[in-house]
Amino acid sequence: MEAARSTPPDEDAFAPAAAAGIHRLSIPTPFAVGRVNVYVIEDEPLTLVDTGPNSGSSLDELERGLGALGHSIADLELVILTHQHIDHLGLVDVIRRRSGAEVATSEVARPYVERYSEEAAADDAFAVELMRRHGIPAETARALQSVSQAFRAWGAQTTVDRVLRDGERIEMRDRTLEVAYRPGHSPSDTVFHDAARRLLIGGDHLLKDISSNPLITRPRGGGQRTQTLVLYLESLRRTRAMDLALVLPGHGDPVSDHRGLIDARLALHERRAAKLERLIRERPRTAHELAHCLWGDVALTQAYLTLSEVLGHTDLLMNAGRVREEEPDGVVRFAAAAAAGRVDRPSLGTEV
Repeated sequence: MEAARSTPPDEDAFAPAAAAGIHRLSIPTPFAVGRVNVYVIEDEPLTLVDTGPNSGSSLDELERGLGALGHSIADLELVILTHQHIDHLGLVDVIRRRSGAEVATSEVARPYVERYSEEAAADDAFAVELMRRHGIPAETARALQSVSQAFRAWGAQTTVDRVLRDGERIEMRDRTLEVAYRPGHSPSDTVFHDAARRLLIGGDHLLKDISSNPLITRPRGGGQRTQTLVLYLESLRRTRAMDLALVLPGHGDPVSDHRGLIDARLALHERRAAKLERLIRERPRTAHELAHCLWGDVALTQAYLTLSEVLGHTDLLMNAGRVREEEPDGVVRFAAAAAAGRVDRPSLGTEV
């Protein structure tokens, strides 16, 4: 799960990116994860990747950071958004109005950027029903919905000028960025690869000190929910295959050994799934009960986050035929599958 950073970022670690004309600005957020990294690409067009949340302190910090580089918000010509979360896009409309910059983001993120309030309300309604179905008390679900509604002030909506698709290229004067779709942490996670410099602007796809949580998200158009952890693990494997010297993340320090970090994350998910399987084999449990076994009272204060963690791993276990769902009373419980006690158990598909 994501957690607040305990150590300040290492400015020297960003020096190779700065030498390549990509400058990190650390922008404050009101969220537990702490500051968010946005990136100024000194090129033509002058580009900002992500914006920070919609707050006066974040805007002030952004203006100071741009000023230290000899620029202002009015100078920006292109804003690229890595994904739909409000700590990454909240200032986008302010920046667009002050600069006239084009806004570019993925096809999946576009509805969230252009219809932020409507999409956020639909997400909240989906989350409340998902929490109820998986054993979270109704009063807790309603309280979390109220918190989510209060957080909406840090988001914003604006027009998307350019829709970015997987595999296309953003041509600048001195570099080319290849667009790569990496869903999982959110449905719209997109990374940007400067192959000539072996740099990846990664958003929240891969973070050095905290494990990006694949949040359960509302399926667009209805139907069954996406297995977000399954999707995220596949995205990690695709990134693992890339030739990279440095990953510039949305939070914290750069990643210089992306393959080693990805291997560690895959192993972490394997261990967590195994721990959950042991709990389920003791007796059937709801996802909320499983979350409480792992994280105690955090399963109440961070109910949706911990629920997403558990459901991601039970998806892995169900896909491997090791657990099953039971829903006799409208609340899902996970039980051991008949074959789960075999010594030669099916793989979860997280090994490297």
